Amino acid sequence: MTEPVATGYAAALAELETILGELERADVDVDVLAARVKRAADLIGFCRDRIGSARLHIEQVVADLDDDTA
Repeated sequence: MTEPVATGYAAALAELETILGELERADVDVDVLAARVKRAADLIGFCRDRIGSARLHIEQVVADLDDDTA
């Protein structure tokens, strides 16, 4: 079983902000760069999945509300 990328959206976003700050520095270590970019890509994918899931859930709730009023 693999570990989740992050514990939640807020944690993933906070880690992405930290990585962005590291990458913006002029003294970023090239050996660390690839690993940090890979981690950022994983976190972005995680956030996109969470946003997509939330959107689907919201659409279902709205559809259920529409059904209740019809």
